[in-house]
Amino acid sequence: MRLIFLGPPGAGKGTQAARLVEKHGIPQLSTGDMLRAAVAAETPVGLKAKSVMDAGGLVSDDIVIGIVADRIEEPDAQKGFILDGFPRTVAQAEALDAMLSEKNMNLDIVLELDVDQSALVDRIVKRAAEAKANGEPVRKDDDPEVFKQRLEAYNRDTAVVAPYYRGRGQLKSVDGMKSIDEVSAQIDSVLDAVGREV
Repeated sequence: MRLIFLGPPGAGKGTQAARLVEKHGIPQLSTGDMLRAAVAAETPVGLKAKSVMDAGGLVSDDIVIGIVADRIEEPDAQKGFILDGFPRTVAQAEALDAMLSEKNMNLDIVLELDVDQSALVDRIVKRAAEAKANGEPVRKDDDPEVFKQRLEAYNRDTAVVAPYYRGRGQLKSVDGMKSIDEVSAQIDSVLDAVGREV
């Protein structure tokens, strides 16, 4: 099962991806984690990324695609993988399609967590308050102002990725405003249907 999770920050992608990892035994691939791992392992593409990052630049799509291409060859990704937070732009989506095609792979599904963005801000404020009340550190991303900026960036740059996959017939949306268990049940039912089609 090869899938992409789309949805704005705070939609619950990380929570749902973790459940799928446990249920299906496939890795959740975050480009940030893969980038750090490639740099630490000093792979050829990791060294390229390091020199760009050391110079204060943004890592190019080519480098990111190279890191994804290397990572999905690893043994734990042979049964499939979940891409979370990537692709962020249509150009990245097109590059990902081309790279998968070269490997004779395809995506099984692109899942979008559909959420009410104004309610998301409330959700983040609540999550930050709960963390404080439990004596846990508040994630930097859970600062409401930081979160609003991330949401604006998502709407400006990444929201266009969903229509790209919708146009290819690969996008399925689930209601991300329901409870965690209800969202999981919707995802399971979508994946079961896809499994029957494959």
